[in-house]
Amino acid sequence: MTHVVCDPCNNCKYTDCVAVCPVECFHEAETILYIDPEECIDCGLCIPECPVEAIFADSDVPEKWQEYTEMNAEKAADLPVITEQKDPIPTCPSLNK
Repeated sequence: MTHVVCDPCNNCKYTDCVAVCPVECFHEAETILYIDPEECIDCGLCIPECPVEAIFADSDVPEKWQEYTEMNAEKAADLPVITEQKDPIPTCPSLNK
């Protein structure tokens, strides 16, 4: 099993999840994070840390975001690893509530 970053992360990119991850499975794109399923150890520490509830166990990904399972696996391989917490994207809708 692995974990999957889904649509709520897009245009927010909180990195609280990265700060608690014991392995280097998160990869950073311009507007979203992805999890490399080959590196994820299924510890689940990232799930409660995500303020926009964008991370799911692969078996729990909502139907409307199923394509993110494959997308994480494909995109993570070509993106740099992120290991340190950064500020979220300033235009993130959840920051402006």
